[in-house]
Amino acid sequence: MSATRKMMAQNVPSNRVINSFPQAYDAQASPYQKCNFHPKVKSACSENRTGTVGLKICKAVLVGDVAVGKTCLVNRFCHDVFDKDYKATIGVDFEVEKFSILSTPFTLQIWDTAGQERFKSIASSYYRGAHVVIVVFDLSDERSIMSISRWMADATAAADDPVKFVVGTKKDLVSSASCRAVEERAKEIALSLGAEYWSVSAKTGENIQSFSFRCVSLTFDAAVLREVETSGTPQQKIGTIKVERDRADIYESRKKKVKLNNCCKT
Repeated sequence: MSATRKMMAQNVPSNRVINSFPQAYDAQASPYQKCNFHPKVKSACSENRTGTVGLKICKAVLVGDVAVGKTCLVNRFCHDVFDKDYKATIGVDFEVEKFSILSTPFTLQIWDTAGQERFKSIASSYYRGAHVVIVVFDLSDERSIMSISRWMADATAAADDPVKFVVGTKKDLVSSASCRAVEERAKEIALSLGAEYWSVSAKTGENIQSFSFRCVSLTFDAAVLREVETSGTPQQKIGTIKVERDRADIYESRKKKVKLNNCCKT
């Protein structure tokens, strides 16, 4: 690892270090059947061939209805705090979190968008280029489930094949039986949208770090894999050109040999 990247990785807090791949909340409720980093990603990280991944910022956007808990989710993960006094997000807020994944520095920019209809045109301009889309709903308010598909469609329209999640918040407010019933509906919707499902509680902190690490790891794995496969293309082309040049050299040497033999006969 270069001196710059090594220093960046060392400056990351211990609670932002990821060395093993986090598992899904429910393997049956995820289209991402990954339980480990891709072998090419592991190799690239160990050999410091991660390209620009450790130097650029990946973007995650949170969307969902008003008061479903988007800001509380972000605050619990980024600052490990919970504010029970609800304050509606005006427009868009964002946080920047730095990680060390397989000893490679990685930065995620988290955009917390407003759920009010009047801010929709402002917030939607920030969906463009998102690497992660997280649709949040309230487990204690079944009406918020009905908006999941609409939010996912809006947020992914301007994104380029993002990693997708559906997250149910306020798990602490519902009984186990009620939670299971709501989860079954939410899981079906999530899978139909090609998204992974999670249930969390920003108040108690339940599943917050596990979800966040899963989200970051899937994004990192996809980003490094793109870098490795893209950087491999020019080498393949060069190899083809070399083979063609070698064949041309063989042809020329054969021509010279034929001419030499003819001269000897005369």
